[in-house]
Amino acid sequence: MNKEIDALIKDFYGHDYILSEELATSVFLLKNLEKPLLLEGNPGVGKTVLAKTLAAHLHTHLIRLQCYEGLDVNTTIYEWNYQKQLLHIKLFEQERDKQALGNKIFGMDYVLKRPLLQSISAEKPVVLLIDEIDRADEEFEAYLLELLSDFQISIPELGTIRAVSKPMVVLTSNRTRELSDALRRRCLYHWVDFPSKAKEIDIIAKKLPDIDEQLASQVVTFIHNLRKSSLHKPPGIAESLDWAKTLLLMNAAHITDELVHNTIGSVLKHKDDIEFVRNKKVQEFLVPIP
Repeated sequence: MNKEIDALIKDFYGHDYILSEELATSVFLLKNLEKPLLLEGNPGVGKTVLAKTLAAHLHTHLIRLQCYEGLDVNTTIYEWNYQKQLLHIKLFEQERDKQALGNKIFGMDYVLKRPLLQSISAEKPVVLLIDEIDRADEEFEAYLLELLSDFQISIPELGTIRAVSKPMVVLTSNRTRELSDALRRRCLYHWVDFPSKAKEIDIIAKKLPDIDEQLASQVVTFIHNLRKSSLHKPPGIAESLDWAKTLLLMNAAHITDELVHNTIGSVLKHKDDIEFVRNKKVQEFLVPIP
């Protein structure tokens, strides 16, 4: 294994994030090829947390853009500080050279920087997290292409603004819609899957060092069997941790039907899923995983 990749795995582990060798390689390439990294996978597999951990690993700031339908330039790139512009106009309303006045009030001093512009204006490289890009529409993807390929943004009144320092860009997607080929071509790609049983036990043990090994194993076996069921929303790693914390608070030594009935809301967030589990016996979900 490459020494830098091995060091990445160890450092991320120190930040409570367990990297597989494949994902560590993608992070290594993100750092060294200066290309954005697109992470796709089911909700709750650790995509967003990876970007946060990367920022901690690099001792830099995380700038996060949470995507939703209807994102536009004003909320993602920049907006004019109209109050400051009006104040400047009032102070210099006797200015004869109106063109010079216009040039002044349409300068960078009057720009409110939003996440994308903030990321390329930072003095040192930051981690830019564009979270759940699949929730935004295709028009917003078009806004992103210039930034993702050339690390620059064009503003009509100001021209092209190039990155002071290139951000490390992480995009996440839960695949609620298909992303454009144009966006995909500009990115490195990694599919983040649910962890293996052994890895998920390691994650719980790392986050909750006081948990009994047998209880951690039961939690993960139960969760993995749930993921194989036909649920509206299969539980992610965050739900595994929440349930393990809940069982610790309940002083549980092992999982029982009563505990599942009372605490399943820590794991499942859909009424039909909860009813499905409550109508089953615990042992059906504790069948050993090969």
